[in-house]
Amino acid sequence: MTDNKKVSRLRRGSKTRKHLKELRCVSLSVNKTPRHIYAYLINEDRSKTILCASTIEKAVRAKVKYTGNVEAAQVVGTLIAERALAKGYDIVAFDRSGFKYHGRIKALAEAARAGGLKF
Repeated sequence: MTDNKKVSRLRRGSKTRKHLKELRCVSLSVNKTPRHIYAYLINEDRSKTILCASTIEKAVRAKVKYTGNVEAAQVVGTLIAERALAKGYDIVAFDRSGFKYHGRIKALAEAARAGGLKF
């Protein structure tokens, strides 16, 4: 059952990435594990990571009690928005990597929007 779930997620993710490649814009890519959540800002041709934020950073771990929940995702979303705006990126495309848009993924996206990013 787990294999089918993972294959489906990867299939959804590849469709999204194909569409983002056609758009040719900076993308905010998200990955999650049961313990952590990661957010990356990737350039137009998807070959280089511009900046990142995740729950493995000491600054984030100091703000949250547990790194695998919605609260931690909100902190990472706010942090990635601050860093992106500081580098001059305000419009990005959201790449959820095939994950469904709820829970931690939704919390990260909403926090990034609240932080000033537009997607």
